[in-house]
Amino acid sequence: MVITKFQNRLDELFSTRKQGILSVFYTAGFPRLDDTVRIARELEQAGADMIEIGIPFSDPIADGPVIQHSNTIAVGNGITLSTIFRQVEVIRNTVQLPIVLMGYLNPVIQFGMELFVSECSRTGVDGVILPDLPLDEYLARYQELFGQHRVYLSFLITPTTPPDRIRLLDEFSSGFIYAVAASGTTGARALFSADQLTYFQQLKDINLKNPFLIGFGISNQATFREACRYGAGAIVGSAFIQALSENKQIDKYIKSMRS
Repeated sequence: MVITKFQNRLDELFSTRKQGILSVFYTAGFPRLDDTVRIARELEQAGADMIEIGIPFSDPIADGPVIQHSNTIAVGNGITLSTIFRQVEVIRNTVQLPIVLMGYLNPVIQFGMELFVSECSRTGVDGVILPDLPLDEYLARYQELFGQHRVYLSFLITPTTPPDRIRLLDEFSSGFIYAVAASGTTGARALFSADQLTYFQQLKDINLKNPFLIGFGISNQATFREACRYGAGAIVGSAFIQALSENKQIDKYIKSMRS
C-alpha cells in the first residue's frame, strides 16, 4: 500500500476495505526488545490489514493480565519511545500496512508531545490512540499539532458512552473510531453477550462519520466474525500477545482468525 491520492494509509485502507478488517495489537519490545520489527513484517506477510503497536508503560491500569505482563517484560527489556521510533523506521522500509501507536498519555508527555507527533510523521506512523487523553485537552492543546503533521488521532467509545458524546468523539476522530466491546480491562473472551451485540447494533445505526473497529475481547474466529457483522472490522490484542508468549506461528494464528 503506497500513499497516492490519500493523505494517510488509514484513509486508503478504509476506502478500499469496508468490512472484515483485521487489526493486530502487540506490545513494542515484547517478547524481546528487537521483536517489534519482525512481528510487523510477519503480520503483513500473514495477511493482517493494520498494525497497532503498544507503547509500554509501567502502570497499564486499563489492561488485563496478558498485556500488563507484556508491558512489564518490554520495560524490563529496555524499550523506550526513542527505540520504538527507530523500530518503526526500520519497519517502514518494507511494511506498507497502516501503523497506529497506542499507549497511555504519561510516557508521551514525558517524551514531549510535539516531538512525539513529529516523530510519528517522520517515521511513517499513520495514527495514534491515547485512551486517557481528554477530548477537551486535545482540542485546546494538540489538535492543530496533529493536523499539521497529518497524524490521525482516534478516540475510544464504550458501552456506557452516551450517544451525544459518541457523536462528538466521532466528529473529532480521524481514520476510525475504536469501539471498546466491554467496560473494564482488556482481555480475550470466547463470545459476546446479548448486551454487547445490542451495543454494536446501536453503533451501526448511528451512522458515524468514521468507520469503527471493535476491540477488547476479540479472541477467536467467532468473535472476529461477529464483530465484523457490525463494524468495519476488529482489533485482536490480548489473544495475539498470548500466542506470542506461547511461541505460536504468526501466519497460522492470523489464518485461524480469518478461516
